[in-house]
Amino acid sequence: MKIAASSASFESALADGTLTHLEWLDLCAAELGLDGVLLDLRHFPRLDGEYLAQVKKTACDLGLTVAGIALDGISAAAPGLDAAVTLGAPLAVLSAPAPGEDAGEWNAFAAALKAASSDAKRRNVPLALRNVPGTLCASGDDLKRLAKDVDSSWLRFALAVTDLAAIDRSDALVLRSIAGICEVDDVEAFAQPGDVLAEILLEGLRGFRGFIVVDRRDARGDRAAFHRALARLRASLARREAER
Repeated sequence: MKIAASSASFESALADGTLTHLEWLDLCAAELGLDGVLLDLRHFPRLDGEYLAQVKKTACDLGLTVAGIALDGISAAAPGLDAAVTLGAPLAVLSAPAPGEDAGEWNAFAAALKAASSDAKRRNVPLALRNVPGTLCASGDDLKRLAKDVDSSWLRFALAVTDLAAIDRSDALVLRSIAGICEVDDVEAFAQPGDVLAEILLEGLRGFRGFIVVDRRDARGDRAAFHRALARLRASLARREAER
């Protein structure tokens, strides 16, 4: 199983300048020993071809796979897909907007996502929609409903790992998931040897071939906490593999 980190997990350090974008790539390779990275579009200092080429070359030199681009909402689909093509990123991850008071917001988002999916097809970069609490697509059922409304094979999912692991492998949600998002706060659920829930989750991930992207909602959390969560996740996955 391949593990990547989202640049959103280091948003605070990237924002205050204590960590540059390229230094973060080096950290992911040298300090965290990751397989890949999910590059959030918000954290690029610029999006010109020269800088994108530098990011791609740096990742290659470090042995990191660009697992995907993370979009800052559906409005960023066009520049995000452009960047994904240049970087050779295999997918573009995004979340639905937060619900408001407009009765037509679901239909508006579905229409925008349908147009973005057509654009994704032209550029050969699938979209991967996350299920995130507090958004229009907080649950797996929301993702299924939206997929039906959009009706595009270029719309896939980046399902929360706790959902990905707990759902039957034949479920459409799992079959359409091309990445899994593991929140740092959720790592504890995998790290309890002998715990029934932990064993169910670990068994549910067995055989998943996409990237597991370690993310965290609290971008101000310190680097050590991220290290600990990553170490616990690796240990849990290794334990499960050894028990097979």
